[in-house]
Amino acid sequence: MTKNDEIDIVHGRGSHLVLLGAGASLAATLRTPEKNGKRLPLMADLVDVVGLNDLLLDLPIEIRSLKTDFEKLYSALVSSGFKEIQDQMEKRVYRYFEEMDLPAEPTLYDYLILSLRHKKDVIATFNWDPFLYKAYIRNAEFTKSPGVLFLHGCVSLGFDKSNGTSGPAGWISKQTLQRLEPTKLLYPVDKKDYSSDPFIDGQWKQLRIEVGRAERVTVFGYSAPSSDVEAIKLLQEAWGSADDRSMEQFELIDVRDEDEVRKTWDTFIHTHHYDYCTTYFDSSLALHPRRTIESYHHWSQPMTVSEAFQEGNIVPDNFRSIEELWKWHEPLIQAEKKFYND
Repeated sequence: MTKNDEIDIVHGRGSHLVLLGAGASLAATLRTPEKNGKRLPLMADLVDVVGLNDLLLDLPIEIRSLKTDFEKLYSALVSSGFKEIQDQMEKRVYRYFEEMDLPAEPTLYDYLILSLRHKKDVIATFNWDPFLYKAYIRNAEFTKSPGVLFLHGCVSLGFDKSNGTSGPAGWISKQTLQRLEPTKLLYPVDKKDYSSDPFIDGQWKQLRIEVGRAERVTVFGYSAPSSDVEAIKLLQEAWGSADDRSMEQFELIDVRDEDEVRKTWDTFIHTHHYDYCTTYFDSSLALHPRRTIESYHHWSQPMTVSEAFQEGNIVPDNFRSIEELWKWHEPLIQAEKKFYND
C-alpha cells in the first residue's frame, strides 16, 4: 500500500453533503439575531412579517384564506391571473430578504462553512435568505470554502444568462458587461419546474452529482414539505434505493420528534445508518469539524483511522468574534495543506 493509498483511506473518497431548510436559518437567527433586528419569516407568517396584508384586501376570500401558507397563496395568485398583485408581492418579498444581514459575531452559518472542506464537501440550501451566501463571502477572507448550491435561488445572488455565470446580484459581469440579474425565488406550488430557469436548473444538475458521490449527508432543518414533492423526487433519483447506499450515513438535525423526522427520510436511510440530534452543536459537523468523513470511517472501519476520532474535536460554541473562530480552525486547515495538499 502506497502512502497516497493510506491518505485516501483516511481522507475519504466521498464527500459530506449538507441540505439546509428553513429550520437552519431559523436556528441561526434565534442564536444570533439578524443584524438590523429583522425577523426571519416562515411560510406560515410571511404575509404578516413581510407586510403583504394590504395586497390581499381585494382578492377573493378563497385566496385570502391561504394567508398562512404562503406557497399556496402565491400559487393561487398565479393560477388566477392576478399578475399585478403577484408582481408587487414578489418585489416586497425580495426587498425584505435582500435587506437582511449577518451580525458581526459568528453565526451557525459561519460554523457550518468552516466545518467543511473546499473541493470536497458541499452545502445545498432551499432558503432564499442571504445568510449562507454572506457567510460564504466573509469566510473566504480566511480560507477556501466548500461548494454552495442555491436550490431555490438567493436574494444575494445574480445570474448572467449569456454565459451561465453567477455573482452578487446587480453587479456587472466583467466578462460580458451584462448585469447579474436576481435569481428567481418564487414558484407556484403545483408547478415547481426547476428546469425552466437556467440558474436553478444548473444548481439541481450539480446537486444530482453531489448526491451521487456523497458518503455522509446531513439534513438540517428541512422538513421536505409536500410543496417540494418534485425536489424530493429528484433527490431520491440521484440517491437511489437505501439498499444501494448501505455504507452511507444520514444525519438529521431537527427539533421535531425523531420518529417523525426519520419517517420523512426513511427511503434514503439503510437500516440503522443514521444519526439524529436537535441542535447543530450535537451534530458531526460540530463534533468533528473538517473531519466528518474521517470520523465516519473510524466508526465503520475502526482499523483504518486513528483513535483520535473517538472523543472528537468539539468546536466551542461561544466565540465572540469571527477572528476567534478562524483562529480555532487554523491548525486543522494547516494540517490539510500539509497532508492532503488542499
